[in-house]
Amino acid sequence: MTIFAIKRNILRAGAALLLAATSSLALAQERPDLVVGVADLPATLEPGKELSNVGTRVNYSVFDTLVRRDFLSSEDGGGSGLVPGLASEWHRVDDLTLEVKLRDGVTFHNGAPLTAEDVVFTFSPERLSGENAILPEGPAYFSVLSEVKAVNNLTVQFVTKKPDPLLEHRISSWASWIVNKKDWEAKAAENGGIPMFPVGTGPFMLDEYKADESIRLVAFDDYFGGKPTAASVTFREIPEPSTRVAGLVSGEFDIITNVAPDQIPQINSYDDIETRSVVLANSHVLAYGTQDPVIKDARVRQAMNLAIDRQLLNEALWGGQAVVPNGHQYPEFGDMYNPDHKGLEYDPERARELLAEAGYDGGLIKYTTRPNYYLNALPAAQAIIEMWKAVGLNVELNVVESYSGLDLANLQVRTWSNSTRYPDPVGGLWNLWGPFGGPQRGAGNWSGTENLERFNELGRIIESNVDLETRRPAAFEMVEIWEKDAPGTILYQPLETYGVSKDINWKPYTFYYMDLRPYNLSFND
Repeated sequence: MTIFAIKRNILRAGAALLLAATSSLALAQERPDLVVGVADLPATLEPGKELSNVGTRVNYSVFDTLVRRDFLSSEDGGGSGLVPGLASEWHRVDDLTLEVKLRDGVTFHNGAPLTAEDVVFTFSPERLSGENAILPEGPAYFSVLSEVKAVNNLTVQFVTKKPDPLLEHRISSWASWIVNKKDWEAKAAENGGIPMFPVGTGPFMLDEYKADESIRLVAFDDYFGGKPTAASVTFREIPEPSTRVAGLVSGEFDIITNVAPDQIPQINSYDDIETRSVVLANSHVLAYGTQDPVIKDARVRQAMNLAIDRQLLNEALWGGQAVVPNGHQYPEFGDMYNPDHKGLEYDPERARELLAEAGYDGGLIKYTTRPNYYLNALPAAQAIIEMWKAVGLNVELNVVESYSGLDLANLQVRTWSNSTRYPDPVGGLWNLWGPFGGPQRGAGNWSGTENLERFNELGRIIESNVDLETRRPAAFEMVEIWEKDAPGTILYQPLETYGVSKDINWKPYTFYYMDLRPYNLSFND
């Protein structure tokens, strides 16, 4: 039982004896053991492989990036500002070259010093940036690189193939967490090519991994950012939302994730626990298999999108607290955001017309989803299926516990989510639906459509051009093409709610990162 759990028992039982016991325990243990109840756990802690909602939540405390997105100080909470991480400073040498100076004295969890060699290896073509990189999603983030080279032991230069307006954001975001070269290579040799548990430089390090059960991290007291404020952090897999809530109430957990909106009042009714919510820079989406005979005609997919009443879903499932964005774009894109875009429409009459024009003959459409991976995924699926049936579509729900082993590119409809990796369309629509990665990515579903070639042409423009007047119209056209070819659709940006003990001072971010560094985690006496 955690210190916080004992304190809750004191508050609810009013027992002086327990108070004395807690005082003794607090003296014996200066730092608490934090227990977090989560819906799912990652299969590995390789930070360039486990690029998922559940993976980044854990890995964010184990690994560091060279540059860090500042979620705490940015006005919109979107993390558009950048601050030093493992790098003490950085500057542009020319249009193609970014020079990064590493902090001196940083060590990995195995005691090895951080050097330029580790950074060069992290972004190497073999591991991450090359066409045949062993981490298949790496090229989506770093195929722009021509070379990463060590100038000296603490200085690295990133050289891009073309001018890249987002290179600083790339090295602050997904897939860019730094690993130790010698440790990684040794463990890779033991594990068939990719290590499950490489070491990082973060505030916590792996202590125990139990598949589908728990991951225990312990404090790394030599952390360059200061001594961690918790002795340990244990992430426990609890798929059922109600069970997580019960564990928070009883004191079994100090923090829980994925709290449903209808559970918020229950948690807030207690004196010692509360909810903390943020709308994510992430959208729940549906991805369509564009080559499937039943939905190959884009007009069928357009009709499917027009038949979804997203505002109704928001009200019914999220209490109106989710956000239906203006297309596959977000205000945090700044000058690259189009406020005049018409966005996601609800027009069931037009949907029926399009189905008639396409000659839809009642072919079966299977909607595949996992029940617990995304909050409200199952009730959303059930509601959308009824909306589709209302316009004449023949739909069947297919619930699976895991996508493992499935041919995702050929599923007719599947649930997915899209995070904005950087505050720019390159980190959203292009990164997720461009020609990168395998079938898990949007590109795996999007093939054979009328305007895909043009979409890819425009994506290459925004990825390798620094001129706003060139980039902006290209990005705006990409949003229109994506909606016209309809390889998928956005549903909404979900409200991510955590249940938290009031003794804990911690702020959630608009990403799934769970930042437990000393500046964002402290405890009341």
